[in-house]
Parts: sequence; C-alpha cells; structure tokens
Amino acid sequence: MLRQYELVERVKAYDPDADEAALNRAYVYTVQKHGSQKRASGDPYFSHPVEVAGLMTDLKLDQQTIITALLHDTVEDTLVTIEDIEANFGSEVARLVDGVTKLSKIEAMPENERAAENLRKFLLAMSEDIRVLLVKLGDRLHNMRTLHFIKSPEKRQRIARETMDIYAPLAERVGMYEYMREMQLLAFEQLEPEGYRTITGRLEQIRAQDGGQVDAIALEIKQALSAAGLQVEVSGREKHPYSIWRKMAERHVSFEQVTDIMAFRVITHDVDDCYRALGVLHRTWQFIPGRFKDYISTPKTNGYRSLHTALIYQNSMRVEVQVRTREMHRTNEFGLAAHWAYKQGNRPDGQVGWLRDLIEIVDASNDPEELLEHTRLAIYQDRIFAFTPKGALFQLPKGATAVDFAFAVHTDLGAQTVGAKINGRHMPLRTPLNNGDVVEIIKGKSAEPQLSWLGFVVTGKARASIRRAVRMKERAEIAALGQQLFDEIVAQMPAKIGKKAIREALARLELEDEEDLMIAIGSAKLPDREVMEALMPGSTAQLPEVEHRPRQERAVSIRGLTPGVAFTLAECCRPVPGDRIVGLRRPNETVEVHTIDCLELANGVDADWVDLQWGKRSQGAVGGIRVTLYDRTGTLAEMASIFAKGHANVVTLSQTQTESPFVTYEVTADFTDLAHLTRTVSALRASDAVAQADRI
Repeated sequence: MLRQYELVERVKAYDPDADEAALNRAYVYTVQKHGSQKRASGDPYFSHPVEVAGLMTDLKLDQQTIITALLHDTVEDTLVTIEDIEANFGSEVARLVDGVTKLSKIEAMPENERAAENLRKFLLAMSEDIRVLLVKLGDRLHNMRTLHFIKSPEKRQRIARETMDIYAPLAERVGMYEYMREMQLLAFEQLEPEGYRTITGRLEQIRAQDGGQVDAIALEIKQALSAAGLQVEVSGREKHPYSIWRKMAERHVSFEQVTDIMAFRVITHDVDDCYRALGVLHRTWQFIPGRFKDYISTPKTNGYRSLHTALIYQNSMRVEVQVRTREMHRTNEFGLAAHWAYKQGNRPDGQVGWLRDLIEIVDASNDPEELLEHTRLAIYQDRIFAFTPKGALFQLPKGATAVDFAFAVHTDLGAQTVGAKINGRHMPLRTPLNNGDVVEIIKGKSAEPQLSWLGFVVTGKARASIRRAVRMKERAEIAALGQQLFDEIVAQMPAKIGKKAIREALARLELEDEEDLMIAIGSAKLPDREVMEALMPGSTAQLPEVEHRPRQERAVSIRGLTPGVAFTLAECCRPVPGDRIVGLRRPNETVEVHTIDCLELANGVDADWVDLQWGKRSQGAVGGIRVTLYDRTGTLAEMASIFAKGHANVVTLSQTQTESPFVTYEVTADFTDLAHLTRTVSALRASDAVAQADRI
C-alpha cells in the first residue's frame, strides 16, 4: 500500500502545482473515516481507495481525480455524506464522488434492478465528467485483483460477469487496453477456471520449450527494419489468454489450431516510418490476405491507432505484428486517460458519440433488464466499418444491419427508415453489413419503427429506440381505446360527468393524469365498476352484481388502431373488416378480437366482453382459407395465381394433409374486408384445380 508521502510525491512528480495540503488532508480523511473496517483479504479497508488513487497517479490525472479516488467509498461505506465531502473538499470533488458512489437507497432492490440503477447513475455522471469513469475503472480493477479473497463463489462469479460484460468493454471503448486486458484475464479466471488453467498451462509449456523463440523473432524483425534504415523498438509476447479462449470459441477450434499465438509490436519514430516498416515486413515475409487493418488512417471510435498485419514466418508459423508510433502506443494503452490534461483549460468533457448513445439508451430503456441488455450491446467492441454515400464512416458490431446503421447515423433517421440501398442495390433491412459497405437509407415522413425489427437489430441504441417508439405507440393507442370505453362508461352514469369529477376520480384512483386513466381502462387494469365508483361514489349500486361492466349503448370502433398494439386479432377465427366482432378484455393484456361466432369465445368467461366495430375505411387484416387441391402438376401454381389476380397477398402457406388424389393447404393472406375474402373463396371454388375451399 502507498504511504501518504509516496502518493503525494507521485502527484507532484508530474504536477508540481498540485495542492499538497489537500492531498494530505484527503489521505488522512479516508483513513480516519474507514477506521477499523477490513476487506475480505484482512487488509485495512482504506488500503483499497489508496491503491485506486495510486492507479490514477499512473495515468497522471489531476489532483481532484486523485482526491476523488481516495474518497470514492466514504459515502457508501461510512457515515460521510456528499455534503460533508463538499464542505471539506469542494463542489467539484463532491460531484465526482457522487458519480462514482452507488445509491444507498437501492440496496433493498433485487440484484438486477440494483445493478441497473447503479449503471444508470454511473453513465449519467460519466456523461458530465469522464473522470468518473476513470476512477470507476481503477476501482473495479483493484477489486478484481483482490477478488480471490471473497469466499462466496456465487459473489465472485457475479462480480466477474459484471466486469466482463460492462467494465472491460467500457475500458476498451475509452481505449484503456491495459485495464481491459487485466480485467478480462481476472474475470476469465473466475468464469472459466478450467479453460483458464488449460490455456495458461499450455502457454507456460510453449514458453519453456521455445528456447527463446519470441526474442529471436523480435530480433530478426528489428534487423530487417534496421537494414532498411528504420530505427525501431520491437517487442514480442504471447497473445492474451482470454483472447485465445475467445478465438477458440468463435472459430470452434482447439488450442493447437490457433496458429497466431505470438504477437509482436513495432514502435517507430513517426507515421511515415509506420508505413515504411509495413512495406519492409510485407516484402520480407508473406502476409496473410484479409488480416491487414489500417487503424491509422481510420482510427477506432476510442482513438486507437495502429497498423495490424499477420505474417507467415518460418515453418508456416503465423505471427501478428502491430506497427505504431510511441505517441500512438501511449494512447492505445491508456486511451482517454493518456489525453487528460491536468492543467486547467484543456480538459475533455467526455461527450464523444458513443457516450451520447449510451445516455440516449439510459433515457429509452424502460426496465432494468432492458438497460443492462442495451448497454452491454452498446459498449462491446466494434467489428466493421460502413459508410454513408457521402463518405462518413460509422463503426458497428459484427452482424449489424441497415437499421442499426440508420440509428447509428441519427435516431430520427432510424425511426423513419423504410428501405436501404447497400452498395447501390436495394436490399432487405435485415441484411447484415460487411466491412466497407456503402449504405444509403431510404426514409419516409410517416414511417415509424417496427416491432419486427427487434428480431434482427444488434446494437443497443437501435433496440432501445425501437422499444421506446413501440411503447409510445402502444401507450397512445391503448389510451385512445380507453377513451372510447370511458365514453361508454360515462354514458351509463346517472348524471353528467364534468372535469371536477374526473380530477377527484384521479385522486381516488391514485393516477397522475387523464391519460393514465384511459390507459388503465384500455388495458383493463381498472374494472369499469371501479371507474364508475371513482367518478360518482354509489353509482354502481343499481347494477346487478353479475355484470362486470355497464351495458354498452354502441359498439366501440377500432378504426385507426394497429393490430398487435392496442388490440390483437385472434388467430383462431382471424376476423377481417366486415365480420361482426367482439373483444375480450383481461387485466394488463390487449383486447383480443374475435368473430361473434368463434367457438373460442366460450373460453373467455373470465374476461369482460366488449362490443366492437371496425369503423369506416378500416385497414385490412390477415384472413385464413383452407384449400384442398387435386394432387397433380400445376394445381399449386393455379391456386397462387388466383390469390395474385384477386390482389390477396399471401402471408403464409403450409401443407397440412396429403391423401391421394388430394393435398390440403392452409393459406393466410391480406384481405381488405370480408367481401374481398369471400370473392377469393368463390374464385378458388370455381377453379378445376380446387376440390374444396373454405374460410378458417
């Protein structure tokens, strides 16, 4: 553990103007407040914040960050408050400490909710000052170094999983690869102990048997570059154990089949020398096609810059080589922290694009599971590059689609997407993008995100935005349906209902506003009797007890509402406009619409029945027809032709029975109304190819 004077000397070494008295005061403060608290290792608790502060001095961060590191656990684990911190160390330190501190009020929440709320608060604080992230990463790294002292295997696994899912990717996103690699290694040891032991054991065997091969290859690379007049530093290492494990899992190969175990780093004087060195390497050894990446001309979103290539060395051995300048190397290892200026006036605010996306995800996520899912998706490593037609570059995860690309460009563009051109060709929106694709998004003013997109988008931003739009649409449509049902309830009241009665009803029902009331009615969260009683106490006294709701005066229209949002069309009878329909209402479910003669209605005795109507100019619906064809060549084509000529777009086609000389299909298709469906059935029955056709 760092002693007090050692910590101060470290800070003064790179920041001679640092306030020595403030640093000393913070050190003594954390020792006093943590007092006799012990860590799982048996060490005094204050050793942890002191070590985190030491990690921050390695990054040469300003004194406010060092003091924050010293105090970051005082509010959570002692009786100290944020107000105490502000009184003793100023508002800036108090704000930073508050950003890193977990919320005490969420300790009683379930584990996933607690993790989500911590993450939500942390991300919001990080958006205001990136130093919150730097301290948090240092805090997590030191906790991982001492994780083995925790006795509970379940707790070790939980912390390791959280580190692997959230904090290691966050370290990668700000370019702190040293932190990322160590976190991954320590988490890997806990999550896959057998895999960890196997891979590290094999690496030790290679190290013992190679007879200095890594050093020999590094020397040969340096000699080849020196012969070309380049002054460079070359170092070699085995690949990171977790990186090997991930490659084995992704490619489904054994350890022996991972050929590029060794990696070498070439440090040059300037950028020109990087490209000159690359040319020498490719002339001296055969390079592996498809493995060259130029992150100098096209840096990663976290600022990472380097040339990557893979070479075939002697005996078909594959080796990876990275070429970079010394300045790039410093940035690549410590990322955003390497740019941190501890002098006033040149501090980054952390408002980079991916961070703005994270904050948007925090706003859009509806519950803890969504927040954790979307954030994990958003912070994982970028894999591919795609371009707009004007040449703007966007980095996306592998498997990203045109919809992911649209949301990456702008949330509004994603919401208005109706189509996409990839490399000049119209392609389905679910098409995965490849490296270098040029993507043109086609938008429509009245377009809106589709629920079906969640089946193929992979980025957290896209998923969060789609879910938020779908929820808002669902809320609006359920409220519209609830308004009609409310009007029916009011029509049954013994006296006219005014605004005052509605305000008093909201208070009795503990609802915020009228929209909440309409949603509660539309989703059947509130029985109609309860609504009547809230509007006018005693008004239900004359209603028979067996009635769930007052008798309707007129049918409720579902015109303008979207199937699958405010209501669902029952698949048992597949109603279409023109059918006489009723709705079944169950608490917290959408209204289920059936035809009046549907046999399944008998199963709805536990639900409220609502008299419904389609309304004028209702949009069509999917109807079903069972068709029995003669089993001979061309009959299926003739059936398809009848649907096409009748402008009935086939949605699904399934063969349900074969009994020579007949074959039976069930077909679902889009119909504008009942008359359209009836005409199609009549056309099928008139065909010589069709033995029988009936609606289902």
